[in-house]
Amino acid sequence: MRTVKINLGTIAQVNLRVTSQADSDKENQSKKAIKKRDHGKIDQNRKAIKKKDQPKQEGYKKEGSWQGKPKQEGYKKEGSWQGKPKQEGYKKEGSWQGKPKQEGYRKEAFKQDAPKQEDYKQKGFRGRDNRPNRFEQDKFEEERPIDENILYGRNAVIEALKAGRDIDKLLVQKGEKEGSIIKIVGEAKDKGIVIIEAEKSKLDEITGREKHQGVVAYAAAQSYVEIDDILQEAKDKDEPPFVLILENIQDPHNLGAIIRSAHNAGVHGIIIPKRRAVGLSGTVAKSSAGAIEYMKVAKVTNIAQTIKELQEKGLWIACADMDGKMMYEENLTGPIAIVVGSEGEGVSKLAKEGCDYVISIPMYGKVSSLNASVAASVMVYEVVRQRKFKG
Repeated sequence: MRTVKINLGTIAQVNLRVTSQADSDKENQSKKAIKKRDHGKIDQNRKAIKKKDQPKQEGYKKEGSWQGKPKQEGYKKEGSWQGKPKQEGYKKEGSWQGKPKQEGYRKEAFKQDAPKQEDYKQKGFRGRDNRPNRFEQDKFEEERPIDENILYGRNAVIEALKAGRDIDKLLVQKGEKEGSIIKIVGEAKDKGIVIIEAEKSKLDEITGREKHQGVVAYAAAQSYVEIDDILQEAKDKDEPPFVLILENIQDPHNLGAIIRSAHNAGVHGIIIPKRRAVGLSGTVAKSSAGAIEYMKVAKVTNIAQTIKELQEKGLWIACADMDGKMMYEENLTGPIAIVVGSEGEGVSKLAKEGCDYVISIPMYGKVSSLNASVAASVMVYEVVRQRKFKG
C-alpha cells in the first residue's frame, strides 16, 4: 500500500483565503446597495425640495386652477359638448340619418337604377365602370358626312379616270409608288390633273377613316368647259362677252355664292385656276343653290396667260383692286372680263399688270375690304347697270 501525507496547514490557508474572498464580495454588495439607496433618497429629496420651493403658477391648485378654476361657460353643463343643444336637425328628422334624401338618392334614377349610357357594354366601352375606351372612342363619334364628290380607293379612282370624269386634284399617300398607284398617277398626269402627296393621317381625316388604299380624288360636281365654250355662249345670246375671272378663291362657300350672283347677273362664264383654288366641290354646289347647273366654268393652268388670250379675242380686262379708279367712272359696257382675287392676297401682281385697267369699289367705313363674294357681286351688277340701265 501507498501512504498519502496531508498538510493541514496548507488546507487551512486555502480555507482562509476562500472565506476572506466571500466576505469581501458580501461587503462590496452591501456597499453598492447602501450607495444606491442613498442616491435614491438624495434624488427624492432634491425633487421634493425643488417641487416645494418653485413658485406656484398663478391659480395653481387654488380657486381658478386647473382643478378648481371656474369652468368654461357651458362646460359640462347645458350647452356643453355633452349637454349643449344639438345642431338643428342633428339625429332628428333632417339629420344625416333622418334628413330628407337628396333628390333621386337611392331612388329611381339613382346610380343602380339610372339609365345606362348609350352604347353601354357595347363595342368600345368597358363593362364595369361604363367609361368609353379611349382606344375605341373615335369610332363612336358621330360620323361626319363625306362629300359625295370625294372618291377614294384605287378601283373607284381608276374607273373615274377612264370615264373621263373631271377631277380637281388627286391626293396620293407618301411612299405609295407601287402597283396600281403608278397607273393612277400616270393617267392623272396625262390629263393635267393636280397631284399632291399627303400623309396617311390626312387621307384618314378626309375619308372618315375608311379604307382609301392610299389615294383620294376630288371630283368636280359639274363638268368643266373650255374658254371657247364660254365665248360661244355669249355669241349664241347675241351679247358682248361677259366673263368673271377668279384668282385664289379657296373658300367653297365664297365660290358658290359668286356662281349664284354671276348666274343671276347674266355672266356667260367663270374662269378659275387649277392650283391654289377650290374646285367645283359638293359644298360649292350647295352654296350656289343650284346655279352651278347653269353656269359654265373653265379651269386653266395660268391666269396671266389666260388674260392675254382673252385680250387677243377682243375682251377688255378690268382688275378689281383698292388702288383703282372708281368703277362708276369706267366704261364697262363692251366685251369685258373682271378679275377678282381672294380677300387676303387680292389679285397677283403678274395678273394685275396684264389687265387693261384697275377698278375699285368706294369704301366709306373703317374696314378696308369686302368679302370676295360680295365684291364680285357688286362689280358684276355695276356691269348690268351700265349695260341695261345707264342714261
